[in-house]
Amino acid sequence: MADIHILREHSLGFEAARKIAFEWAEQAEQEFDMECTYVEGDGLDEVIFKRSGVSGMLQVSEAKFELSAKLGFLLGAFKDKIEGEIVKNLDQLLKPKAATKAATKAATKAVAKKK
Repeated sequence: MADIHILREHSLGFEAARKIAFEWAEQAEQEFDMECTYVEGDGLDEVIFKRSGVSGMLQVSEAKFELSAKLGFLLGAFKDKIEGEIVKNLDQLLKPKAATKAATKAATKAVAKKK
């Protein structure tokens, strides 16, 4: 078995992170035929995912996304490709949100300077 572990820190806040986790779960179901179960918690949500040859969990908190997955024997040979695809998809979901937040922050500062 091959293991995958991915950690992404963020400053989006819990509600925004939760929305991204929902999007990730939907994408995993559609693109990779995963069965995803979303479990909401106080300060920590979990997306439990599985399909033949793969199982794992995405934990979402106010400050980070942490994904752990176990690949079966056959998929273990494709670990690097699978991990790369997960990283790409998660980073794509995080990037626009972070850029939007930074742009909003910059615009707020510019308005404050004009006053």
